[in-house]
Amino acid sequence: MSRKGKRRKLMGVQRSPAPRHEAPGTISPPSDAPQPQIRVIAYSADAAIDIRITDPRQITQYLHRHPVVWVNVDGIGDAGVIKVIGEIFNIHRLALEDVAHVRQRPKLDDFPQHLYIVARMIERVEDRLSTDQLSLFLGKDYVVTFQERAGDCFDPIRDRITGNHGMLRSSGPDLLAYAILDAVVDDYYPVLESDGDALEELEDDLLEQPTPGRAASVHVIKRDLLIVRRAVWPLREALGGLHRGVSPLISAESRIYFRDCYDHTVQLIDLLEVYRELATSLMELYMSSVSNRMNEIMKVLTIISTIFMPLTFIVGIYGMNFHTEVSRWNMPELKWRYGYVLVMGLMALIALGMLVYFWRKGWLRQSRVAPREKDAE
Repeated sequence: MSRKGKRRKLMGVQRSPAPRHEAPGTISPPSDAPQPQIRVIAYSADAAIDIRITDPRQITQYLHRHPVVWVNVDGIGDAGVIKVIGEIFNIHRLALEDVAHVRQRPKLDDFPQHLYIVARMIERVEDRLSTDQLSLFLGKDYVVTFQERAGDCFDPIRDRITGNHGMLRSSGPDLLAYAILDAVVDDYYPVLESDGDALEELEDDLLEQPTPGRAASVHVIKRDLLIVRRAVWPLREALGGLHRGVSPLISAESRIYFRDCYDHTVQLIDLLEVYRELATSLMELYMSSVSNRMNEIMKVLTIISTIFMPLTFIVGIYGMNFHTEVSRWNMPELKWRYGYVLVMGLMALIALGMLVYFWRKGWLRQSRVAPREKDAE
């Protein structure tokens, strides 16, 4: 991997794949994508079915027999499965192409028979933050979701459906789509809260002892915030289109819920921008702290050098050793009984006098940061 490619990987930025020059609508999933696992949840106000199937053609057994059918596919490694599901629900081939190309930006596409929504699901694996693509299709009586791999935040929704909790069982597929998107949005809050707590701790640590390790921690948090930003900002536009749109697939009552989900994304963006500014200010604080520490060190070294300058001058003079027998001006102090003691005392007096002078000028006093008052609980 090139040095530039390594840097993109460390920053959490995924490079878009090279263009394949394929025909529009070609379904070509990544070679390392896991095989699909299909789960069907069909429900009405009176009953609910939750079943896993291996053949996508079995989905037709549940269509039109229940008011709402939710088909969730974990893994997109089989183009044939994606194609069959697309044929069953009459999904546009360009949308199916985007399902297989997992570098899509969150968006909303309005097709005649369905709505296509792309969102990014957040997850943290081994202290590294990443996102998986969620492709959601909303139709008249169905919701189809494709995920890159198994594992999501939708278990509370499934429990509410199978346990008949809340109003999902008595509502249409548009409210189910809202519940799924709302779960995706709410899953960002713990990530931002943990990053915010870490930034507050790093702020105190950087004030006390700025170290390269703590600066690296701030850099890691900035990378996480960049990943969140790339996922949340375009998602706000998509949700805005859902609650402001006039699609017949979304009822007027459900638009109110989508507006609430849109408000949550706005709150996330506000938190995100605050934490990004805080992370940037912490990096500036680290650089200024390192600079101040370097200035303190240079000040001490400069003071030491300044003190030794007159002492070195005196030592240099008496190191010439002009003999007094040639001339009475040639260092008569060499024959003094206490000449050595007097010279050493003079040197000590000069050094002490300079220290006192520096202290009165405030050059030896280290500047201290006033302690912050604790916030009232």
